[in-house]
Amino acid sequence: MSAKANQPRPKDCIECREKKLDADCWNPDRMLDTLLRNHDQVEQDWVEKGLPQLVDDIMLSYQRFGGMDHLEGRDLPSKKVVIEVLQDIFTILFPGYLGDSEITKANIKYHLGKTLTSVYTRLTSEVEKSLKYICRKISECPQDICQKRAHVVVKELLEKLPEIRSMLSGDVQAAYSGDPAAVSTEEVILSYPCVLAITTYRVAHELYLQGIPLIPRIMSEYMHSQTGIDIHPGAKIGKNFFIDHGTGVVIGETAEIGDNVKLYQGVTLGALSFPKDEKGNIIKGRKRHPTVGNNVVIYSGATLLGAETVIGDNVVIGGNVWLTGPVASGTKITIAAPEQKYKKENHTS
Repeated sequence: MSAKANQPRPKDCIECREKKLDADCWNPDRMLDTLLRNHDQVEQDWVEKGLPQLVDDIMLSYQRFGGMDHLEGRDLPSKKVVIEVLQDIFTILFPGYLGDSEITKANIKYHLGKTLTSVYTRLTSEVEKSLKYICRKISECPQDICQKRAHVVVKELLEKLPEIRSMLSGDVQAAYSGDPAAVSTEEVILSYPCVLAITTYRVAHELYLQGIPLIPRIMSEYMHSQTGIDIHPGAKIGKNFFIDHGTGVVIGETAEIGDNVKLYQGVTLGALSFPKDEKGNIIKGRKRHPTVGNNVVIYSGATLLGAETVIGDNVVIGGNVWLTGPVASGTKITIAAPEQKYKKENHTS
């Protein structure tokens, strides 16, 4: 045995053992010993004998937990295609800023026609699958009604794009005007996560209003994962909306936000505990999130919960405030400043 092996274990490893923590310390000698000791414990013929048994075990789990698989592959939209379509819509809404294509004044018309045609074709197919997901639960559903409805829904969404661009123009300007650190609107479009989150919301919201299942949430949750901003597509949000920094913002399905509203990071417009029916199931379909008026600023970490929380116009809500009731217009709410205590240390030579 080497002299190195006889050395006492580091203090933190001894503490791990004393505290009975279920973890191994990062000691190189112990790690090497573990690797060598377990080297021959895996059966050499596991692929031939053990793997088939594992396949049977996983197949059994498919039977026991059937809600976690969709083996037929029918009537569900493709998450990959929906995200690709969303990214193509970005290039339509912000040409030259978002997307890989080099767009110029000379080729913009061609690019626009080509992209719109592609989006229309692909999104219609995904919307049709989403509608069939619902329709298959109805025994008396005409075979082609989902396809016809999908064409109408996507056409109406694409025809809304000029209006959505108008709204987004106000959102971008609100970000530029509301952030002293913003150098230009170009910087806002290219780098601010709120632009992507709000753009996704405004597109997904139109599909939500049309009653399309699955796809609006695929879009919003994808962007949630990209930006840390969680906006349910069912929320109602007015003009000139700005989320500064953005990380951790949550806006629930039945939240309503007026014009010229500014939120900071960590703001929650959420619900209180959900009421249940006589069978213990959550009652859905009710208004359960706050309503925020016009010209409101809500600072970081503020939490507003429940449908009874109605915020009037021209309100300022300070950081870390917790609200579950109404606030009158023109009010400024802050929490009391914490008491700070200073202790002078005595240093002796």
